[in-house]
Amino acid sequence: MGYVSDKPVIAVTGTLREGDLVKGLGVTVVAGGSDPERLRRELADLAPHAAGIISFGMAGAIDRHLKLGDMIIGTRLIGGFTGDCDAAWIAALKVMVPKAKLGAIHADGRFFADYRSKSERAGRSAALAVDMESHIAAQAAADAGIPFAILRSISDLSEVNLPPAIAVAMKPDGGVNYGAVIGSILKQPGQLPHLMGTVSGFAKAYGQFGKALKKSDGRLGFDRR
Repeated sequence: MGYVSDKPVIAVTGTLREGDLVKGLGVTVVAGGSDPERLRRELADLAPHAAGIISFGMAGAIDRHLKLGDMIIGTRLIGGFTGDCDAAWIAALKVMVPKAKLGAIHADGRFFADYRSKSERAGRSAALAVDMESHIAAQAAADAGIPFAILRSISDLSEVNLPPAIAVAMKPDGGVNYGAVIGSILKQPGQLPHLMGTVSGFAKAYGQFGKALKKSDGRLGFDRR
């Protein structure tokens, strides 16, 4: 075990729902939602007073071998920010989630909704998966000089196109914009079966994450660094 800090560990998620997974685990949740600039400002204020930052939640597969619910521990981030994750925190997360796959994560703020964009990204990098917050979280951690880690679960596969409603589903605060989702369905009702499948994939990934976190002793492994 490394040093133990009484400063908070910040878990950066996309949605408030993802943040619910870490309630009671000794972390402060910051949901990025659909407002990356707010996330940057909030992390700029919080990071200097934090022990570490972990990018946490769902991710889209780039590697075609990944399955729904597969857990990913990031070793390196590429895209909007390039750098290695904290080696000691990676080791602690591996103990906590021994079946997790280790590899690079891509994040640059873009929403990778179709298999062509995922395939293109796979051809350009060795990243396993993509999310929309890690680059902002990593930059904040680097600016504050604190450890950074990534723990994600695959909620959509590399060969899957996401339905249009998903692109408008998030509120700026990370909540669900039900009005926008319903509006999208009314405009393109044919997407409904696909949308239900996507929601099912998220639920499976969410459930796997919950199981993995049952072995956490708090603070997502930070105090075992």
